[in-house]
Amino acid sequence: MVILKSQELQLSKKDKKVARAIIEKGLLKEFSKGLFDADSVLLDWKNNVRDNRESYHLLFKTVMEFDNHIEKRYDGMTGSKYIFIIAGQLIDGIIDETDLKEFSEDVQQVIINICR
Repeated sequence: MVILKSQELQLSKKDKKVARAIIEKGLLKEFSKGLFDADSVLLDWKNNVRDNRESYHLLFKTVMEFDNHIEKRYDGMTGSKYIFIIAGQLIDGIIDETDLKEFSEDVQQVIINICR
């Protein structure tokens, strides 16, 4: 059951467990993407696409922007934020609607409505 209380969503224990699993799956995909982006910068450096200084600054910028994204989305994660984190993952294509199937129907609808 989803209870709406003044901007706070409270999930059942079962839905919280499902949410944590979905969030973890999405977070691992995000880490993979961050590593791929950093690797892409390093690959360009190795292929002499950019000089050392430019490559270093781009790598630093890439890692910092990724770190800021991860921090904003996942730091201070509490049960009341789970639905919004999952909605963000869904909007960004990190997860898809099939990942929501373990949720109760009302939670699925709340997440889909947030994404609209």
